[in-house]
Order: sequence, then C-alpha cells, then structure tokens
Amino acid sequence: MPYEDYFQLPWRRVGDLVPDDTDLTRFEKYHEGRLNERVTIDEWGVGHESTPTSMHMTKMLFPLGDAEDVQDILDYPLPTYSLKNNADLKERVEALHKRGIASVGNMQCTIWETSWYIRGMENLMMDMMTDEEMAAALLDRVAAMSTQRALLYANAGCDILFLGDDIGMQRSIMMSRELYNQWIQPRLKKLIAQVKAVRPDIIVFYHSCGFIEPLIDDLIDAGIDVLNPIQSECMDFGEIYAKYHDRLVFHGTIGTQTVMPFGTPEEVRAEVWKNLDIAKEGGLFVAPTHLLEPEVPWQNIRAYVQACRDYPLHR
Repeated sequence: MPYEDYFQLPWRRVGDLVPDDTDLTRFEKYHEGRLNERVTIDEWGVGHESTPTSMHMTKMLFPLGDAEDVQDILDYPLPTYSLKNNADLKERVEALHKRGIASVGNMQCTIWETSWYIRGMENLMMDMMTDEEMAAALLDRVAAMSTQRALLYANAGCDILFLGDDIGMQRSIMMSRELYNQWIQPRLKKLIAQVKAVRPDIIVFYHSCGFIEPLIDDLIDAGIDVLNPIQSECMDFGEIYAKYHDRLVFHGTIGTQTVMPFGTPEEVRAEVWKNLDIAKEGGLFVAPTHLLEPEVPWQNIRAYVQACRDYPLHR
C-alpha cells in the first residue's frame, strides 16, 4: 500500500509530465567518454552516476559543462511539454477530485536547479557574474520550459503547484540577494503570474532546503503561498512564523537531520506539538522537512503521525 494511502494524506501527485520527445539518445553526445552502466540520463539530458550506497543522491554530469558560447546554449535540445504525451492529465486530476483528494502538480526543480544541473553550478554562477548573455540564454530557456509544465498542470485543474529550487545552504543563502533578484526571482515571478492568470485559486508551494530567511520577502513578492520546509537545523521556526505568518503559510519544520532519525518517539511528538503551538494562529502543515532516509526508525514515523492526530487533545 502506498504511504499516502496508509497515512490517509489529503493530497496526491498527479504524476510526472512526459516530454514530447522521449528519445534520450540525443543527449549522449554531451556525455562522451562518461557513460557506463552506473550512469542514467534524465529527460533534461543530465547524467546521474549512482553508487550502491548513494540512495537517491547521485554524482551529476553536466551536459553543458563545456559550453563555450551562447550558440551552444541555444542549440541544446531541451525537452518541450504539451498534451501530446499527457492527454490523460485532466482525467487524473478529476479522478483525485472524485475521491475528495487535492491534486498536486509537482515540479520542485523549476528554474535555478534545473539550469545548474545542465550547466554546472560553478559555471552558471560565473556566467551570471561575467557572461550575462550565456546566463540569460540558459535561464530564459529553462524558465520557458518550466512554464510549459506549470501551465499544463494549471489547465488540468490541479489544486496545488509544487515549485522549488534550493537557494539556501546550511548557514547562508546560496548567492547574494542582489544576484538572486537579478537572475532568479523575476523569472519565478513571471512563471507564477502566468499560472495564476489561468487558475487564480491554485496554491503555490515552494521548496528550498537550508537557510533562506533573507530571500523570503522576495519569494512572497514572486507569488508563493506556502513555504517548505523551514529546515529546523537552519532556521528558527518561531522567528520565521512571527515575522511572516500574516503573509505566508508553512509546510515542514520537523528536522530530518536531527529528531526524525536520531530522536526518540517522545522527542518527535514534543517537536510536533512545539511547532503547532508556535503556529497558534494557524498556517502550518507540520511535516518532516525532507525525504525520510532508511535510518529513520519506523516508530518515529508512527510517532509523528500520531502526534498530529493527538494534537487537539494536547491543546
């Protein structure tokens, strides 16, 4: 049984979109000399090299890591998305609605992450500071591709659009606020505006791991409704809630670096109740802040779920 059904979650993803061209061999020339049995290529042409202990993490191989000019960026065969291979998308959304379940269009790698996966983070950051034509070419193309995906979900009637790009590290933002507002925020804002023009009541979730407090105002200005995950090891939820809860809703707050893998069930329950107590005016869907890795004890997962169910009695 899927965990969403086991725990009776109120939403489901409607499934990933399928690009118009599913032939990934067109990307092999960008990985010449690097392909082996451990490497897979995703729909954006990014190579992923796995190891037996890497779980969901992989070594990433950047197809445009050696790009030298704007034409290399413009010639890159980014996928396009349409109803060609997604004709049943609206039916999937309606099937969830008939079950009383909210539908989620999931595309948590939206602009920044997808772009640096293709170009390489160091390369793209250098482009942003020293070769603006290169940076603009890639970011514009990826933003346009992501807008195609987002509009497909919106037109199909999805209730929630889950966007995201990691823009924080453990103790600092990944780039200066100036760079973020020059390169990333305007493209995200334009994407969200186009989506809400089609479906004004869609709820826009936004995911970023790490410390991102200096950029929260910019995310609100871009049009996000829900911020995930408020990583407890990086930001204080009490401070974030006090400052932003009148303009933003939160999802997450239960640490997957700390209490979920290494706490006791009692400590998990206490953390859930502490954060719900902080959000006394509402606006928190309390949840683990990221994927639960294999070292998380099953009893801690059960403790988290039961703590949510028992909270009205605790109050």
